[in-house]
Amino acid sequence: MQLVILILVMMVKPFVLFDFQTADDLRNWYVVDDGVMGGRSQGILGLSEDGYARYEGKVSLENNGGFSSIRYRLKPLKVADFKQVVLKVRGDQKRYQFRAKPSAYDRQSYITYFDTTGEWQEIRIPMKDLYPTFRGRRLNMPNFPGQELSEIAFLIGNKKAEAFQLEIAQIRLE
Repeated sequence: MQLVILILVMMVKPFVLFDFQTADDLRNWYVVDDGVMGGRSQGILGLSEDGYARYEGKVSLENNGGFSSIRYRLKPLKVADFKQVVLKVRGDQKRYQFRAKPSAYDRQSYITYFDTTGEWQEIRIPMKDLYPTFRGRRLNMPNFPGQELSEIAFLIGNKKAEAFQLEIAQIRLE
């Protein structure tokens, strides 16, 4: 029985959500900055000369600001057969959040942090480790349920004013 389960797990092929090096575009990605609460941070999303998604801008602490994010709403995607999200990114030696929602109607996001090195990295995020938060506060709820995925996001909010740049080559599920 264990051999059958192992074979089935090995048969699940990676599923590429986005490969910005190929034909994916940015039309359905959108920026949400702290301006929704009166802040002054500004993020923009575009394509780099090399064909990667480039998310850049400035985080401002003015007017109680302090974050910038990019988000993408998916048609609800069954993800029970996948165990991790894999990000191929190049950052600016800053810390970012990866965020996921099982339903677009959820108020909470399931998050984890990752640090960038300035070089291309493959960041592996076990879905079971994504924990629930709402407006920066950890919630007393179970971690990501791992059945459906309806939204993904990247956020920077390190409690300081700073410029940032994150390039994204690929996002996949394994």
